[in-house]
Amino acid sequence: MTRQMSGAKMVVQALIDQGVDTVFGYPGGAVLPIYDEIFQQNSIKHVLVRHEQGAVHAAEGYARSTGKPGVCLVTSGPGATNAVTGLTDALLDSIPIIVLTGQVPTFMIGSDAFQEADTVGITRPCTKHNWLVKETEKLSGVIHEAFHVAISGRPGPVLVDIPKDVQFASGTYTAPKPSQSHYQPVVKGNMEEITELVAAIEAAKRPVFYTGGGVINSGPAASQLLRELVEATGFPITSTLMGLGAYPASGGKWLGMLGMHGLYEANMAMHGCDLMINIGARFDDRITGVLDAFSPKSIKAHIDIDPSSINKVIKADIPIVGDVAHVLEDILKVWKSRGRKTNSEGVAKWWKQINEWQKVDCLKFKQEGKVIKPQHALQRLEALTKDHDRYITTEVGQHQMWAAQYLNFEDPNRWMTSGGLGTMGYGFPASIGVQMAHPEALVINVAGEASWLMNMQELGTAMQFNLPVKQFILNNERLGMVRQWQELLHGERYSHSWSESLPDFVKLADAFGAKGIQCSDPDDLDDAIMEMINYDGPVVFDCLVEKHENCFPMIPSGKAHNEMLLGEADTQGVIDAKGSVLV
Repeated sequence: MTRQMSGAKMVVQALIDQGVDTVFGYPGGAVLPIYDEIFQQNSIKHVLVRHEQGAVHAAEGYARSTGKPGVCLVTSGPGATNAVTGLTDALLDSIPIIVLTGQVPTFMIGSDAFQEADTVGITRPCTKHNWLVKETEKLSGVIHEAFHVAISGRPGPVLVDIPKDVQFASGTYTAPKPSQSHYQPVVKGNMEEITELVAAIEAAKRPVFYTGGGVINSGPAASQLLRELVEATGFPITSTLMGLGAYPASGGKWLGMLGMHGLYEANMAMHGCDLMINIGARFDDRITGVLDAFSPKSIKAHIDIDPSSINKVIKADIPIVGDVAHVLEDILKVWKSRGRKTNSEGVAKWWKQINEWQKVDCLKFKQEGKVIKPQHALQRLEALTKDHDRYITTEVGQHQMWAAQYLNFEDPNRWMTSGGLGTMGYGFPASIGVQMAHPEALVINVAGEASWLMNMQELGTAMQFNLPVKQFILNNERLGMVRQWQELLHGERYSHSWSESLPDFVKLADAFGAKGIQCSDPDDLDDAIMEMINYDGPVVFDCLVEKHENCFPMIPSGKAHNEMLLGEADTQGVIDAKGSVLV
């Protein structure tokens, strides 16, 4: 269907036709025609954020928690440049978002006009693709293509830059026709390589599934197929930070998260395996550590929809390009057709070894005295919220790693965090996006006080739109991860790793009209958490915790997976390949 309309109306109509129900944005001169069209319709909700970075992170939270693309709308110049951090964050974590930016009129481009910036040039390295639309006739087609590119193949952020005169001018609107797109990624894996992997599965004595965010991005079917494959083979499974929830934390084959702050048993299994099956992860440096010591004796299979990710960091012995769900379906079919064979004797011995590693109990800690340990705070948060319809976002730092260690995720799309870019200020606006998508759910942002302050202005957004997001701040009055590295690696020289002028978070919440809660006594913690949960509105929970607690386990820089620093509850030291502590 085609019809005549203004460029601004095309934008709104295209969003409606793409099934968009929520847009996060901030108006400005270069997008006023679009905002005028938004005013005249009732199909799409617009969420007025307080900063354009917040708009993009909110769109990320919406996308990650729903599996649908998130959308945000910002103006030209500083509006677009403020979106760059969120775009880069979404690119590294493969989050599908569409960012629509205003631009000065086409005849003024290149003249250093008011609020002009080369948005396409600036965002080319931090988007999957971007467009500058100079003709109204092409606008609807470009927006439809943007959605297709964002969600197809490896998901990611896209940007459409729309000059103001293009918004005012009239043109022909065209309905979406994604099948006509030139961008058609391969989704089916090569059957010869899949059969080779099945043969390796049949022979492996020490296998491990290493899963990432690609499983979640592939959709619910991928997580179900993964669970079926794990239970059928009996192989252990671990995950990256971004993959938590694809396999349930309560599952019998679950080893926990791996990597720099991963669990001892997960890292030891990765180091000692003879078959590593990477499903939808990209061998990030937080996972691999030093490359020449990474899983040194394993056959490495890598399943990924992005061909450029394969052999980029680690050479794959069995590379399989394809969508996770399609590939897992074919692996199961081939494996079942060949008799459902595994090396049961070898796998049983492997599990015996893993069970010994699990006895180390690497997350053990001691909650003593009247100071709240951050681990204890998160254990109690888990215990008191696990039976709710719960979504968790985080900021970045020690609290993020503790949340990954102590909170359990049974399903995909319940865990929103900044993995690749490590963006402080991500969690609060992301929680707003999640709450907009799931208005009846319990949405909690686990934060550190330093990260939370980076986008604290979004408390205004939460109040305006009656979003009962809970901000659970582990307040150690330090840049915790920076301080930890300074202690361990820089001779305890604490250069600018704390602020001497933190606000009173309870009064700050009150100033916005939200509820503020402060807790410093472990004996009061449960009641305070329940007060937070039961309050019908935004809450800022200031949980005062031990100031100098370190996050363990930790693989030191330049070390292998079998050389981990353990926490104070165990003998602190480095663990060698046999699992003994080297003091």
